[in-house]
Amino acid sequence: MSELVLGIDFGGTKVAIGVADRAGSLLRQVRLDTEAALGAEQVVSRALTAARDLLDGREPAAVGVVSPGIVLPEEILLAPNVPGWQHLRLRELVAAEFGAPIAVGTDVKAAGLAEARWGALVDADPAVFLSLGTGVAAAILVGGRVLTGANGAAGEIGYNLVGDGDEGFAAGAAPLEETVGGRGLGLRASAALGRPVTAAELFALARRDPAAKELVSRALDELSLHVANLAIALDPRRVAVGGGFAGSNDVILPALRQRLAQAVPFPPDVVAARFADDGALRGAIALTG
Repeated sequence: MSELVLGIDFGGTKVAIGVADRAGSLLRQVRLDTEAALGAEQVVSRALTAARDLLDGREPAAVGVVSPGIVLPEEILLAPNVPGWQHLRLRELVAAEFGAPIAVGTDVKAAGLAEARWGALVDADPAVFLSLGTGVAAAILVGGRVLTGANGAAGEIGYNLVGDGDEGFAAGAAPLEETVGGRGLGLRASAALGRPVTAAELFALARRDPAAKELVSRALDELSLHVANLAIALDPRRVAVGGGFAGSNDVILPALRQRLAQAVPFPPDVVAARFADDGALRGAIALTG
């Protein structure tokens, strides 16, 4: 029987678990609610139990695990909002369940690797995978490999400054993410429109409501500025856009293309990511190969 690899994508609100063959084809998968309020360890425990069920008695040849943040042996830096997540020894916990080789990494970087290996960034060098959703981050790929940086934080553009007065990370802020990410957009939309509004609802409303359209336009102007600067610095062949906002790519992609065409000496292609719904899970699988 062919070898199976296991991928686990730990997210802030959900966990995606999949079994694939060595070519990266997903054979079966399942999703769980993170139930973040109950703490970090129960998330891992439930995910490992679900993974065992998904494997149906077989042992994986390798296991790939991804999470927001920088996954180190003894902690997770820049961790998501799951109580206790930053203190997890994630590789150690997974290795206690499976005897196979364990690869761990950051979700967005892994998703970028999947796009470079099987998706929208195949044969693009250099390339950028841009993840837009609750979080905002990029994966930078050179020669088909993800640039990690000296501390594993390359591409963490959510911490980019958006104004002269921004103190940024030292003040506990992620200025660009708070400006154009899902949580910040939702909060501003709710305040402006006088009722609870999610970022996804805001993009839908922008097609017919002038106030919503103005909020989206300002956010995309800010985002486009940062993506243009990234493209000027890196000179990528292609930028693939994925993440939780993928359902609004009909609005997002034209805005990015227009700004890059105006501002970048050699504008890259701007395309939708292939793996809009399961990029990080596919990335976890990519880490095993």
